[in-house]
Amino acid sequence: MFKKVFCALLLFCLFLTGCSARKPQDDYQAIKERGKLIVGVRSDTRPFGYRNIEGKLQGYDIDLARIIAKHIFTNMNAVEFVPVTASNRISMLNSSKVDMLIATMSITDQRRLVVDFSTPYYMAGQAILVRNNTDIASIRQLSGRRVIIVYGSTGEMSVRMNAPEAIIRGYKNYAHAYQALKNGEADAMIADDTILYNLALDDPSVKILDKRFSKEPYAVAFRKGKESEKLRESVNFTIELLQHSGKLRDLQTKWGIKQ
Repeated sequence: MFKKVFCALLLFCLFLTGCSARKPQDDYQAIKERGKLIVGVRSDTRPFGYRNIEGKLQGYDIDLARIIAKHIFTNMNAVEFVPVTASNRISMLNSSKVDMLIATMSITDQRRLVVDFSTPYYMAGQAILVRNNTDIASIRQLSGRRVIIVYGSTGEMSVRMNAPEAIIRGYKNYAHAYQALKNGEADAMIADDTILYNLALDDPSVKILDKRFSKEPYAVAFRKGKESEKLRESVNFTIELLQHSGKLRDLQTKWGIKQ
């Protein structure tokens, strides 16, 4: 009887040892062993992440991802891009479909509950886009009006706080939201100013109101927990190095978003 119990305990210990050996590594080590970085990016937010006429992803966030890959692998092409939207990007990250998000994602207290953030790499601000023939001059005048937001963005919060009687119209991406405004399906659209500037580029039928309603620090997002700590430290080092060297500002100048 004792011999059987001893054997059972021995097998159990071996099982635990085997499980321990298969314990997932931290994200940084897993990425190094894989040989490439997998990054969730936007494909509809020029100039941060969008497709050019050849269908290739490019933009400020794309360049930043390549620089981070170069610092990890000494190869800026050791990165795979996965398009995400404002509404699915956190689930894509937390289901391990991507290693990190560089996707016009601003830091908020609510998001900090479910993801970890890097040092900010850009400071945007919320603004309102309207058609040129409108009488709307401020966010207070949006009460009772139809206002477009993109699902998963912080635009809805700004509207709820400043014009609680506004009628919210949600869209999945900025291209569809912008077209809806132009088609007269709503009276205004709220989003980060950098996104609105580039949606409205060379379009005299729309204008951006002067006032900004928030500060939106864009940062890289990681899965929450110890597993992402080393990866987050590596990315923070890269961003801080770019800031101190002036290369981050050069990158912003390249994409027309210099602050």
